[in-house]
Amino acid sequence: MLYDEGGSGRSMLLLHGLMGSAATWRRQVPWLRQFGHVYTYDAPGHRRPPPAELTTEFFVAALLEQLETLGPSVLIGHSMGALHGWCAAAQRPDLVTALVVEDIAPDFRGRTADDWAAMIRAWPQPFPDADAVREFFGDIAGQYFLDSFDRDDDGWRLHGEVDFFESISQEWGTRHFWDQWDAVDAPVLLIEGEHTITPAGQMTQMHSRKPGSVYVRIEKAAHLIHDEAPERYRTAVEEFLRTLR
Repeated sequence: MLYDEGGSGRSMLLLHGLMGSAATWRRQVPWLRQFGHVYTYDAPGHRRPPPAELTTEFFVAALLEQLETLGPSVLIGHSMGALHGWCAAAQRPDLVTALVVEDIAPDFRGRTADDWAAMIRAWPQPFPDADAVREFFGDIAGQYFLDSFDRDDDGWRLHGEVDFFESISQEWGTRHFWDQWDAVDAPVLLIEGEHTITPAGQMTQMHSRKPGSVYVRIEKAAHLIHDEAPERYRTAVEEFLRTLR
C-alpha cells in the first residue's frame, strides 16, 4: 500500500482521490523528488481489500498507521486524499508538517452520489484496450483511469466495486469536516480548479479561516488539476514547498 518513490530529505506522502491509485501521481513524482523523499500510497479498497468500516475515520486511521512508520511528513492530497490528509493533521499534528489540498471542501451535506454512481454502473466495462478507455473518458481522465483500473485478459475495468466507492461519497453528504479543518495547525496550500466539484465558495472560506494559508485558483481546470494544468499546479506546489523550513 506504501511505495517508496525515491528522493532524499523530508518525507512527502502523496494521497490520491476517490477511484484513483498511487500510480496517478507518477507524472508529478520526478519533480517532487527535488523537495524530499517521496512516497505514494493506495488507500484501503483501492487496488487492495476494502476497509472493515466505510467511514472517514477508518481511512484516516489507516493513513496514520503509515505516517507512524514514515514520521513527520508533508501530505500532498487530491480530493479524497486531501480530505483524509487534513483530518490526519487535525488528529496528529506531530505527524503532518504541511498540507497541499487539491479541489475538495469540508461540507457536501445535502448532496448524494446517486446519479454519479448510476453513471459509473453504465460504463461499458470491461474496456477492450487502452485506446477505448481514452476514447470514452478523454485523454486526461482516460490516463487517470488507466493508471488506476485493473487489467485482465478481457480488458480494463474499475479496480473496486461501485457500491464501495458510492458508500464513501455518500458519507460526505451526511456530515461536515469543518471542525477537523479548523484544528489543522500546519502550513497549507489550497488549490482549486475554476470548474471545481466543491460547493461554491467553500475553498475560499477555508482560506479565510486560516489567514496563513495560501490559496491558488487555476483557471480552465476542473477536478484533475495536477493533470489538466500540470505546469501551473507544479509552480504553485514548488513555491509553497520552498517556503517550508
